[in-house]
Amino acid sequence: MLALAILVALAGGACRYNPADMADELMRARVDSVIDSLLAQPKFEGKASVGVYASDRKTGWVYRRNADSVYHAASTMKVPVMIELFRQAEQDRFSLDDSLAVENRFSSIVDGSPYAMDINEDSDESIYGALGSSMSIRDLAFQMITVSSNLATNILIDFVSADSVQATVERLGARTMRVLRGVEDIKAFELGLSNTATAGDLGVLMEHLATGSAVSREADRAMVEILSAQRFKEMIPAGLPDGVEAAHKTGSITRINHDAAIVSPEADPWVLVILTGGVDDHTESARLGSRITEAIFSVVRGGTTS
Repeated sequence: MLALAILVALAGGACRYNPADMADELMRARVDSVIDSLLAQPKFEGKASVGVYASDRKTGWVYRRNADSVYHAASTMKVPVMIELFRQAEQDRFSLDDSLAVENRFSSIVDGSPYAMDINEDSDESIYGALGSSMSIRDLAFQMITVSSNLATNILIDFVSADSVQATVERLGARTMRVLRGVEDIKAFELGLSNTATAGDLGVLMEHLATGSAVSREADRAMVEILSAQRFKEMIPAGLPDGVEAAHKTGSITRINHDAAIVSPEADPWVLVILTGGVDDHTESARLGSRITEAIFSVVRGGTTS
């Protein structure tokens, strides 16, 4: 279809093809070709799905592939929780240096029944040593993002409320993403009441953070610094050349593996979001995401990782 469009354009007549548009289409076609080839591999064919969103404000180039497809958000929902936390702090409702009790007791959104985090299912064991004491809101936010602490997340989402997080998600223009609850609410999960995201919506949130329009330039800069300290680097960072940094948030559960990033956050930032589903082996889905990152980096910045 792309080749046909170019031929028609070159033929002249009523159909005209803008050279910039043609370049954009060729860039998109290059990325599509790589992703098509990856998904055709036996280990992915008929199993894996991907949602991808990339945007480069420097050139205006945007890439979307299943960017409106809805996935379980996994831990990517922790990004809007952080944004809402900083928004409320900016409004002087509290200070990020205030402390909250570290307790492992939460209420299901289904019926209010209590449940607790399982340390064996959490990626951060250290915070459980603080049970019965308190931690600063700032430190809880850092743990929520950098090591994806589920316990810290639920403490914080209870503090600011899921409804407030959702309102901010919508205010920022992420129309499909849903933040209904904290994590490990099994009763809610069994009823299909889960947090959801699309690559496009996460891209919108990351663009706001990259441009200082999520909360304020100062608050957004602080949040990007936290995202830059992310410890899980198997997907998007693994597909970037040495020396190219990413401020990002990962998320994974069974057959779900995601990464949402601001690439080169300190200079020349651009946004990349990759959501994957259907792959049991997280190592393989992370590798799939890193290969997609390589392809997109090569067209966004004209280089390769090799």
